[in-house]
Amino acid sequence: MKQLLLAIAPLALALCVAPALSAQAPKKAPASPHETVTASVGGKTITITYGRPYMKGRKIYGELVPFDKVWRTGADEATTFTTDGDLMLGSLHVPAGTYALFTIPRNQMDWTVILNKVAKTWGSFSYEKNKAQDLGQTSAKLEKVATPVEQLTIAIQPGAGKNATLSITWETTRVTVPIMVH
Repeated sequence: MKQLLLAIAPLALALCVAPALSAQAPKKAPASPHETVTASVGGKTITITYGRPYMKGRKIYGELVPFDKVWRTGADEATTFTTDGDLMLGSLHVPAGTYALFTIPRNQMDWTVILNKVAKTWGSFSYEKNKAQDLGQTSAKLEKVATPVEQLTIAIQPGAGKNATLSITWETTRVTVPIMVH
């Protein structure tokens, strides 16, 4: 019996120590960290949650993100757009709620922004099956930025009163859509 206990003791010790050691191992940073941006506009809160991929030397628009195809506008799960009050996103009336935000980069001068009622979905792969659940689409304004932006950045820039601007910036492109809270 003593020999059995001596044989099992190292195994028991290893089973106890291994989880503690692995818990202390440094975690690898995600390739596309997730971020949540929030802004108060006209007394209402707008929140966007998205994965933030990096360029990593890649050509983004027209290659990694193809023209004329739906893009999840981020990495991993679909980007979510949440508002606690009714608003206009460009020409699209948006009731309070949470939506998936997609875009279609048509070309270097024309983009479409889409809000879909199925907020919890995986990227653009599942968009086609939920396409009938689109709340709607609106056009976006494009501009070139002088210095390339390495990591996808989505922002809500409050303006005067009940106005703001949604901006999506990556590589050398900034896409903007006006927001007006009702």
